[in-house]
Amino acid sequence: MSGTSEGGTRAETVEPLGVELLPTGHPGVDAGLARLDALDGVPAEAHVAVYEDVHQRLADTLAALDQE
Repeated sequence: MSGTSEGGTRAETVEPLGVELLPTGHPGVDAGLARLDALDGVPAEAHVAVYEDVHQRLADTLAALDQE
């Protein structure tokens, strides 16, 4: 059967979004945002763990700014 994987589900072609991430100038924020590059071309179900990691990194960066 054409277009299906071994499990019988339709194979999905994932296209890169091509979104350019511009540096913010803050190393902690830039490091967190750089993780989003790993998602380009990856199926959406794999995004959750990366989004959670980026969210935590950005929250930690904001918390550290509050301590300064």
